Amino acid sequence: MEVISCKHLITSLFIILSSSFTAHGGRKLSERPYQEASTVFIRTSCSSTTYPTLCYSSLVKHADLIQTNRVVLAGTALNVTLASAKSTSAMVRTLGKRQGLKPREVAAMKDCVEELGDSVDELRRSIDEMSHLRESNFEMTMSDVQTWVSAALTDESTCTDGFQETATGATNIKSTVRGQVVEVAQLTSNALALINQLANSRG
Repeated sequence: MEVISCKHLITSLFIILSSSFTAHGGRKLSERPYQEASTVFIRTSCSSTTYPTLCYSSLVKHADLIQTNRVVLAGTALNVTLASAKSTSAMVRTLGKRQGLKPREVAAMKDCVEELGDSVDELRRSIDEMSHLRESNFEMTMSDVQTWVSAALTDESTCTDGFQETATGATNIKSTVRGQVVEVAQLTSNALALINQLANSRG
């Protein structure tokens, strides 16, 4: 396993990713040899996740940053997931204020915002834990990260479950919310799988 010396890289990762979402847009990756190796690395790593296509498409745009580093791969996956969770939470909060929703639907929206808020906090905690990853604390830190990401996934699943229990009236809103939260949950699942790969890579 590569030497873990990525504290500054992981802590600044979210800023870098935020910039790259805007700066790189749909631009094609250059054909540098190391970048080709990185895309192969990402595709191979994603192949063992539950949603490999989503995994690859969400991470390949950051191939320059990831290269072939498992720590940065896992950190990037977490930051991509956090960004998605935050935007989805804001969307659900906005939709919950629309007129004409039934009381049960309003309650489901409110609960979902709370669950997504918890998920965002847990993802942030996992990123913070990753920033302190060292050879000396590897097992303990990875265990903490796995715990936080698993908790985030549970909260996201609770949100989608709440919409299954509402009446069948606001179909469009339900479909929109569930679709967005399901994607966040899939990103979280993939991030957890990559974290598990990293945890199992020692030795």
